[in-house]
This record gives sequence, C-alpha cells and structure tokens, in this order.
Amino acid sequence: MILEMKVPSPGESITEVEIAEWLVQDGDYVEKDQAIAEVDSDKATLELPAEASGTITLKAEEGDAVEVGAVVCLIDTSAAKPDASTSSATDSKEEQSEAPKQENVTSSAVEKSSSNKTYATGTASPAAKKILDEKGIDAASVSGTGKDGRITKEDAVNATPSMGTPTGGNRGSSRSKMSMLRRKVAERLVEAKNTTAMLTTFNEVDMTPIFDLRKQYKEDFKAKHGVSLGFMSFFTLAVVRALKMYPAVNSMIDGKEMISYDFCDISIAVSGPKGLMVPVIRNAENLSFRGVESEVKRLALRARDGQITVDEMTGGTFTISNGGVFGSMLSTPIINPPQSGILGMHNIVERPVAVDGKVEIRPIMYVALSYDHRIIDGKESVGFLVAVKEALENPIELLMDNDIKKALEM
Repeated sequence: MILEMKVPSPGESITEVEIAEWLVQDGDYVEKDQAIAEVDSDKATLELPAEASGTITLKAEEGDAVEVGAVVCLIDTSAAKPDASTSSATDSKEEQSEAPKQENVTSSAVEKSSSNKTYATGTASPAAKKILDEKGIDAASVSGTGKDGRITKEDAVNATPSMGTPTGGNRGSSRSKMSMLRRKVAERLVEAKNTTAMLTTFNEVDMTPIFDLRKQYKEDFKAKHGVSLGFMSFFTLAVVRALKMYPAVNSMIDGKEMISYDFCDISIAVSGPKGLMVPVIRNAENLSFRGVESEVKRLALRARDGQITVDEMTGGTFTISNGGVFGSMLSTPIINPPQSGILGMHNIVERPVAVDGKVEIRPIMYVALSYDHRIIDGKESVGFLVAVKEALENPIELLMDNDIKKALEM
C-alpha cells in the first residue's frame, strides 16, 4: 500500500511551508513517527514525523516551498524492513566499485595538470625575484611570459599592483537561500519601517538597587524555585506597571480603529538556532518574579531546541528586546507589528554619575523605547519610559510593595 504524506497545517493563517532539510534519503526505510524532515513556516521550524513504516519516496526537494496539504513524500507500507547485514554488504560493494573510478579521475587530473605546467611555471628568475621583493609583490600574482611560464625581469618591472588590490588573500564568496523564517522576519521589519510613524526615546537606568537585591537573594531564590533571579523579571514587571499607567502603549491600530488591551502579553525577543524568535509571556500582569523567570526559562529552552510552536509566538501586546546580552551599548529597536511599542535593553557598564553633588561609579544601562507615533504621543512615550526607569531604580517600593520576601516568595 502506498501512503501519501501531506504537509500538515502548522497553525492558523499559514498556507505554505518550506522543506528546510530532509533527514532521510530517497529509498530509505523509515519507522513510524521517525522524524523525516524539518519544515520552516514563517513563524517556526517543525519536524515532520513519518505516518507509517515503510520505504520512502521523496516528492519535494530541500528549499522547495510547498502548500499546506500538498504531498511531499510517499511511503510504501508493504515494503519489508531491510536486513542489517544485507545493507552493510551492499554498502561495502558500492564503496569498492567507486574506488577505481576515483583513482582514475585523480590520475587523469594529475596527467592533465602535468601536461600544462612545469617546475618553471610561476617561478621568478633571480633578477625578477629581487625586483618583486622590492615592490612587495607576490610572485603568485604575476603571470610569467618566459619559457614554460617563468617570470622574467621584464615581467617583474612591468608588474604594478593597483592600490587596494589584494594579493594572495581569500576572495571567495557563497550564496545560500534564506529560510522562510528569516524571509518573514525581513518582511516584517520592512513593514514596520514603512507602515508606522516610528520614533525612539532614550533614558538611562541606575541598576545599583537591582544589583544589590540580586546579590543578597539570588542564591536563596534559585535554591527554592530552581530558576535564577535575572534582570528580565524586573524589566517585565516594570513594563507591566508602566503599561497600566499609559494604556496607549498597550494598544495597536486596526484600520481606522485603535484596539486597547486590559491584559499584558509580553513578547520576549530571543535568538534561536533558526534566527530571531519572539515567544510570548501571557498575562504577565498576573505573574510574580518567580512566575516570570520560570516562563522566560521555559520559552528560551523551547526556542533553543526548536520546539517552540506558532501559538507560543502569536499575539503579544508589547515586546522587550535584550541586545545587551550581545554587548550592545545602545540601539533603536524596531517595532514588532502590529504592536505599537518595544523596549530595548542594553549592556550594563560602570559609568561616572553625579549623585548628591558627588561623582560616583554606578552600573548604568541605557534603555530605548521605539513607539508608533500615530497613537502614542511624545508625552506618553517619555512618561512610559520614565515610569520603567523609576520602577527599576526603586524596585522594593514600586515592584515589591515594600515586602521583598513576599514578592520573591521566600
């Protein structure tokens, strides 16, 4: 019996996928539920499992874009599973038959090369070598006009490399097709630039209070909850507080209408093996420090392992992007449409700052808020970022309600 395997739907609104990689070869025997291919959608990479055991016939090539529901391979379920010893003997026989062919090809290449070149080819005469050394020119970059391709004195005199012309360096290049996920990210970034009135406002945060809290409680926090007390929980809860104060930032445009949300689904931009992914922390307004850190860890691991689903990256009312983990000092993050705002975190650097009329060294982070000026005014954008700054610089009062142990569930 021949079973037709069709592309399943990875999620709502997705009409086609791309065959990223076949994990088996045409004619292989596959077991039921064995992963036979990786497919890219515009949101995630998913594995395609075999629906039955049998011999597989591939109907699409790597890089092909295929519609959801299209047949990508056939499985002959009546085929018997090959014996391991028979398979090994066949492979050995093929290797032996290929060996003489390879030897003949190599011999022909050597003979052809020998007929065109001699020991003199590309060799500079003593006089020519001296001139080339004085000019700093590599003999390999000069074509010899002497007998058998020898470089003559005249060749050396006439050799004049152009300014900036590389000599002896690697000049190779390669071309590869962008994955569907990467192409979709590119489209969305261009869309955001072309369809929004995007502006960015900046501020700086003194991270000393958070440093002090983490230094005092991070070990006990990790021992009790199994996750680290990181910066993301502080930033997420500070953003939730600011979104409640400035609801326009937690809104988006739909045609001629503005949709505002009474919940905070925070998208977290993370770097995965297939590129940028933005999983969503649902209802972050209901989460504690432990809840945020646990969800961040869960989503990051799923993104890293390629297990993130479309549903986990769909939606989101506001995005936080942490370029600081890569060493970024300052950036203008691009809005994740159809959202209207994105907060950019950056690296933390000790900088001299004025405190009560004195210069002190403090750990400072620059933060950036990019926003859609069509629905968010300058006053709201600046006020939002100031609210985030205030919460981060006074977390005990504004994020923990003056009860650290209760907030950290210690």
